[in-house]
Amino acid sequence: MTEPGPVVWLLTDNKPGHRSQLEGLARRLEHHAGACCHWITATAVHTPLWRAVLGRARQPAYPTPGLIIAAGSGTHRLLLGVRRLAPTVVLMKPGFPISLVDAVITPRHDRPRPRRNLLQTTGTLNAMEPQPSLTRCKRALVLIGGPSRHFEWNEDQVATQLQHLIESHPQWQWTISDSRRTPTTATARLKQLCNPTVTLVTHDQTEPGWLARELTRTRFVWVTPDSSTMVSEAITAGVPTALFTLNSRPGSRVASGISDMQDEGLAMSWQAGLATMNQSDPSRPQLWEADRAARWLLSRGLLPAGAGTPGKRPTTPGGQHKSNVNPHQSGDEAQ
Repeated sequence: MTEPGPVVWLLTDNKPGHRSQLEGLARRLEHHAGACCHWITATAVHTPLWRAVLGRARQPAYPTPGLIIAAGSGTHRLLLGVRRLAPTVVLMKPGFPISLVDAVITPRHDRPRPRRNLLQTTGTLNAMEPQPSLTRCKRALVLIGGPSRHFEWNEDQVATQLQHLIESHPQWQWTISDSRRTPTTATARLKQLCNPTVTLVTHDQTEPGWLARELTRTRFVWVTPDSSTMVSEAITAGVPTALFTLNSRPGSRVASGISDMQDEGLAMSWQAGLATMNQSDPSRPQLWEADRAARWLLSRGLLPAGAGTPGKRPTTPGGQHKSNVNPHQSGDEAQ
């Protein structure tokens, strides 16, 4: 059967944060180039080290690719093993020499050395898309993370800030979601906040696409800064986004990247968020790195032109469409 457009392999380790990066990029390649994307679980394709080194992995039973994209260290052996089949792209700075692949797309907080085949992004790629407009309803979304390598988790500090937000804005409807990293003690405290204007949706109650749908009816987002994925997704959706205050860990590049987003006006500090929530026309962040990355790959000629119809959705290995992965089910840290 003839493919409707250029074939793209998406090599995944099935960590939801990595899948979200791949899905965001795949959607834009479909839109701009009519790409036909195939998901391949790297762990299901045994690739001995010698085959990875020589670029001689056995070809998976999928249509011959025009481009191969991988995210997650668990995909790197297979990516290197099939690098002779088509141009290769790795998302996030890899542990192997960059010269072995055709392109690298990585957050600039990784501080990579500038190279012709490397694109630095603001935050992480994700599957969110900018909303065309901002709802007038006073609905706020709160995304709570947990202990991480990048920020010092302080449950009391987060609870105090959240309580202040809710009490200061009684006319708003609040939806709170925790994550897999949220301590059970913190989730228990979140449950105590529930009332007619406050709803808690725990991570195990969400489903794929929940976050994307929730953002379409949200006027303001508050996020704990411990995950660049959560912050990047909220900003990409085009919803005004403010961050809870947590102390960053010394030397954390992810924390430095979050600080850069604040300096550039993409995310707001605690105080700036408080001052902005009730504005009638708050400024909206403008960031869509998955689209920029797709355009960059096409400008480099890494994907052959095809006759496919733009907009075809990527499919999972089982052939089923899979929409936005909820980062709260991912462990939250793509970095």
